[in-house]
Amino acid sequence: MPRSRSRSRSRAESVTRQKHRSKHKKKRSRSSSRSRAYRNHRSRSRDRKRRHERTKRSLSSSSSSSDDELILRAKRREEEEKKLELERQRLQKQKELEEKLIEEEVARRVEELVSKRVEEELEKRKDEIEAEVKRRVEEAKRIMEAQMLEELERQRETEIENQRKLEEEERLKRKELEKIMEENNKKIEEAQKKLAEEQLKLVEEQRKMLEQKQRMEDEDQKRKRSEQEVILNKKNARPKLSFSLGGK
Repeated sequence: MPRSRSRSRSRAESVTRQKHRSKHKKKRSRSSSRSRAYRNHRSRSRDRKRRHERTKRSLSSSSSSSDDELILRAKRREEEEKKLELERQRLQKQKELEEKLIEEEVARRVEELVSKRVEEELEKRKDEIEAEVKRRVEEAKRIMEAQMLEELERQRETEIENQRKLEEEERLKRKELEKIMEENNKKIEEAQKKLAEEQLKLVEEQRKMLEQKQRMEDEDQKRKRSEQEVILNKKNARPKLSFSLGGK
């Protein structure tokens, strides 16, 4: 395993060096192309100045030539210079395009090489990567299981707490109901006691009324018997006769 890591490290360093060399070559090619373009521009400027000076000298020295011919030659030279300048610009653009295409091709090849090296390194480290992925999956699985167990434990504690609260509420309700029933029983007992007292009082009053009625009836019968006895006594009473022994 350490050898494979050292090899992969050396390959990665070689790929990095190749990238650096490629970038350095690109920079040098761009700088050299710019310097060549600058030198060509200066050379063409000097040539134009020389031709212009020669034209002036030829115009001043050749007094026998006509002005029209000189103007015609100057125009021809100017047209040729324009054509040369256009051709130079075309060649410069073509060169820049070729350099750009070369840079793109080099970058593409470097990218392909890097991708190939990366794939090779990944293929070599496939077992190591799979083992690392498996280890991370197992670790994530353990963490997830622990979290699920904690969540289940919290749910169980919540259910127990809810059950305890429900039982406490039921107990309080039963206690309140028992209290209400006890108060109702007391009220019923008091009402029954009061009703019994009233019934007893009514019975007592009825008894007294019956006793009074019986007493009145007894007194009435007694009075009637007394009256009858008086009447009978009057009927049975005889008048006393007085007899004198001497007679008249």
